[in-house]
This record gives sequence, C-alpha cells and structure tokens, in this order.
Amino acid sequence: MDGKLWEPSDEQIVMANLTKFMTYLNEQYGSSFKTYDELWEWSVENRSDFWKEIWDFNGVINSASPEAILENGEDIMESSWFSGARLNFAENLLRFRDDHPALVFKSENRDLPTVTITYLELYNEVARVALGLRESGVEKGDRVVGFMPNMIETIVAMLASSSIGAVWSSCSPDFGFQGVLDRFGQIKPKVLFATDGYFYNGKTFDSLGKVKEILTVLPTIEKVVIVPYVNDVPDIGGIHGAVLYSDLCGGDSDDRDFSGEGVPGLVFEQLPFDHPLYILYSSGTTGVPKCMVHGQGGTLLQHLKELMLHTDLKREDRIFYFTTCGWMMWNWLVSSLAVGATLLLFDGSPFYPDSGVLWQFAEDEKMTVFGTSAKYISAVEKDGLKPGEEYDLVKLRAILSTGSPLSIESFHFVYKNIKRDIVLSSISGGSDIVSCFALGNPIGPVWEGELQCRGLGMMVDVLDSNGLPIRGEKGELVCRASFPSQPIYFWNDESGAKYRKAYFDVFPNVWHHGDYAELTEHNGMIIHGRSDATLNPGGVRIGTAEIYRPVEAMEEIKDSLVIGQRWGDDVRVILFVMLVEGVMLSEELMKRIKTTIRTNCTPRHVPAKIISIPDIPYTISGKKVEIAIQRIIHGEPVHNRDALKNPEALDLYKYLPELAD
Repeated sequence: MDGKLWEPSDEQIVMANLTKFMTYLNEQYGSSFKTYDELWEWSVENRSDFWKEIWDFNGVINSASPEAILENGEDIMESSWFSGARLNFAENLLRFRDDHPALVFKSENRDLPTVTITYLELYNEVARVALGLRESGVEKGDRVVGFMPNMIETIVAMLASSSIGAVWSSCSPDFGFQGVLDRFGQIKPKVLFATDGYFYNGKTFDSLGKVKEILTVLPTIEKVVIVPYVNDVPDIGGIHGAVLYSDLCGGDSDDRDFSGEGVPGLVFEQLPFDHPLYILYSSGTTGVPKCMVHGQGGTLLQHLKELMLHTDLKREDRIFYFTTCGWMMWNWLVSSLAVGATLLLFDGSPFYPDSGVLWQFAEDEKMTVFGTSAKYISAVEKDGLKPGEEYDLVKLRAILSTGSPLSIESFHFVYKNIKRDIVLSSISGGSDIVSCFALGNPIGPVWEGELQCRGLGMMVDVLDSNGLPIRGEKGELVCRASFPSQPIYFWNDESGAKYRKAYFDVFPNVWHHGDYAELTEHNGMIIHGRSDATLNPGGVRIGTAEIYRPVEAMEEIKDSLVIGQRWGDDVRVILFVMLVEGVMLSEELMKRIKTTIRTNCTPRHVPAKIISIPDIPYTISGKKVEIAIQRIIHGEPVHNRDALKNPEALDLYKYLPELAD
C-alpha cells in the first residue's frame, strides 16, 4: 500500500512487550484487546486502571502501595496521582545488581578507552557517591546539579542524589555562563558536579574557568565535585569547596561491595509519588527559562510505559540516544536502567572525525536501538553516507527520531540506506512532560511522514480554533485529561500562575502543548511545527515544517529557516537558506526553490523573499530558533543567547537590506 514503509512480522508481534501487556490485561479484565487502537481507547477511557496496571506489570518497587490511583481527575492541573504511595526512583533503576553490562561510555577522543561497567559495579559506585553526598550534608529536597557531559559519572551522580531524595538538574558543559546562571541561579543548588573540560569536534575545551565564574554568583553551592576528563589530575586549587570525584567516593582504593553482607548498603529514602526528582527547563530563547519540576513516580511510570511498551525495550537490548545532559532525552535514556538494558553513552560531535562515527559505535557495540534527531538523519543523508552498506547493523532493530519533525524524505532514506527491516519511530513530546505525546508502536506499521501513534494513557487530540476535535486537518495538539508525568509545579511559582498560563490559557482545562499537528486516517500523527512559529499569510495557518520538508530535500540546500515578517496589514513568508559549499543563490535556484515549494505545498507556502545565510541558529538541544529570528528582524531584543549552540549566528540576521523592500 502506498506510503507504508514497514510492518512487523507475526513473530515480532508475538514477542513484543506490548502484546504480552495486552494478554496480561485480557487475563485481568476479561477483555479481548487485539490491536493497538483498541488498547489506546481503553487506556484513555480508564486512566486509573491503565496506570495501576503499568505499576503492577512493571513491578514497581515500593514501600507503601497507593491509597488512591487518581484523585480530582476532572481538573487536569489539580489532579493527584498515586497518593499514599512511597517509593524511590533510584531504587527502581538499580533493581538489577549483577554482571550484565549497565553503561558503556565512548568519548570522541580516541585516545580514551571505551569504558563499560556492570549493574553491580554501578550500584556500588552509586553507593559510594551517595555516602559522600550524605557526609557533605546533602538532604532530601536539596538541589544537586551537573555541569557535565553525557558520561558514566553523570548518571552515577544523578542516581546517588535521587537515592537521598535530593533533586537533580543538569546542563551540558557547552552552555555559556549566562545560560547556566539562568537555570541553576533560580534553583539554588547545594552541590555542583562538573568535569575539568570536554571534547568537541576535535578540540579540547576547559570547564574549570566557567566553574569558578559560576561560583562567584551562586553562593549556595557548598561543594564542587570535579570529575577528571581532559586531564588525569586537574588543578582544582583555585576552586572554593572543590574535591576530586574519587575523593568524594572515599578514594580509589574503596572497592567494597555495598550489596554484600556485612557492609552497609545503599539507603533508598522512601518518598511520596510526587516528591521532586528532576528540574528541567524551557529553551529560554525568548526569556528566562521556566523551571519545570517533575516527580519521581510520574517520571518512572511514564518512562517505563514508553520504554517497555512503545520502544519494546528488553534486558538484552543495547540502547543509544545521541543527547547531551541539557536535553530531556538524557533523562529518558537513563530510565532504561529500570528495564535492565545496556545504555550506550557517547560524548562529542556526531560528525568527528567523520559522519560515520555513531554508526561505527553502533557496529562496535552491537546497538539495537539508535536514538537521534531529525536534523542528524537529514545531515547524514546530505553527507552521502549509506550506513546500511558501510557498517554492520545486523543487530539494529529500531531507530528513534525527535527534536523536530522528520521529513518524508528522511523516512525513505532510513529504509533505503540504513535498514529495511527496522521500526522507525518518530516521537514527539517535550521537557514539559519529560516524555512523549506521540511515539512508536512496535506492533503496528510505519507510514511515511507519520508518528505511529498517540501514547497510551494520554488523551491526545487535535482541536480547531473553536476547541472542537478535528481529523485530517491541521490544528492544536492538546491533551484532554491529566497524566502522571505532568510537572508537579514550576519552581518559584507558588500561586501556579506561570504553570496555568503555560498550558491552560488557550482551552479551559485542556493541556495546550503548542504544536501544530494533524491526526491521520491511520490514527498516527503529523507535526507541522510549533504553534507560536506558525506562519499566517493572508490568514492561512502554515506550519514551518511543511516548508522545511521539500526545501531541505534539495541537494543544494544544507539547512533552512522560515519565519513570518509583519508587512503592512499582513504577514509575508521569509525563507533563509544555508547553501552547500560552492553553491550560489542564483535567480534560477530561487525559481526552483519556489517551484518545489509550490508543487509540494500550495502557492500560499511560497516565500516572498529567499535569502542566503551562512548559518542557522539552534538551541543546545538541537531546535531551530524561529521565534528569536522573528524578533531580530522586527528590531526586538533577544535575551539568553547562552541557550543557543551557536549564538553568534543571531547577528547574521540583523539589518538585512532584503527585508526592507
């Protein structure tokens, strides 16, 4: 059938965790679920039962069972989940204590060896760090932060903090000083973990200078734990309250097995379901970032559901996601420990020394799940790489993509040049929910350009401007009922006013996510871009992703960015194109770009101006900053440049004479 790119075999369906879960429910309720759509309908109509069964099916470790699954469920913002339950997030992620590989870390610096630690070694390391944190005065509710690369010690520090009941938050070390201050400055941390530096694109960067700068404005930090990364013995003499990671852990000679008899084990504080676990941040490109606080129970249940059922993750899997510690996909990846899988961690540039570095990692480590961004897949295609021909990907069974909408061309590239028998799951959610609204379905087909399904237990819908459900048309992505992984609150928002304004101002008692989306005839979803970046020429709403798809498929175009410019009493579409090396923006190329857009979209999508630009600005988590550029071309200020991966690119868009015509 046209548009269908893959469907699972009978054997894959039978062996899927999702099928086992449906069988389990059929036994529990005398039901007869056979398809994903049937299960989804039940899960949103019976949310209390569904989430209780996620708890039971996954064997959540707890010291007190919930007294009520859902209270005040009719009010999304005021609802309460699993009241009375007591558990510990870290305990659930450290339930395995054996010789199975837990973490594999590879740095782009090839002089450093790939490091592997087992689940037992991970447990012992967390026990040592937790003991060091307790001796440093860290208590339940304190904030512990990481200014760290995606490495083993970062996960250890998070788990150690969580075992105590402290709240973890992190930024990647490529954040600028102001970006770190805008985040950590709001939450007043007690302990900071940092490396002495990091590697990127063949270069070595120092972090200690930035750490010293941070300490001058964050007096609440009582201890700084430095993890050696670029130097064997970094000089920490000038950093107040600093200790080396090994000294916090009791020294290199401490090889105790904390899981054995006669040795005090790791203490897991038993905490309420809604006890704060993580603080995540909005992008912060148009104002000070919002600090979204996520609870331990809701995060655990949502991630177990998404990893076990939607990703079909099993103990024998080796899962990878290319992410930094400043993106929620890091938090999502770490929860794979609760399933007992092996996490593959990579730090550095995905294109150094060449565009095959992550595929070589996949081959070397027998990767089964490869997670990345839509931009990365597009860049690999533009680079002419054919991973399926050049690397042994026999073990690879799933590719996950997020960060921005995955184009139809990228869907076809995956199946043509990476692997034919693979489930490609384009997924979409956000730091707001530390999870997904739409994602993968291992027992269903993959259709070109579509996210496979709406998440189980998530009453996701698309509404028109009048708040009415629509299908096959573009509208606002919403969730019409509460779910466990909502933020428990925003930091420094005692009245809840910021929280309510962020999601409930558009439709009363309906979570408005800010994505411009479409439900398809297959019960899948297409994301057309952010609502706040939606173009509106002549009163017709256009999602930016609709233009990116055909434009970035052209071989002359390396990247692009589209915004709306206020012009007279209307809005005109402006397209910026980043051309491949050696290509000029000629009249002939502009004509072909416009023809391509008109042919693949509509005449309304054709830009009034096409402007060549040497760089496209991105957030550190890999999202185009359309709103910031829109502000610049209208002469409005852009704050928090440190939230960007390449803030210098913003200056390229100032005072462009082409926009004065």
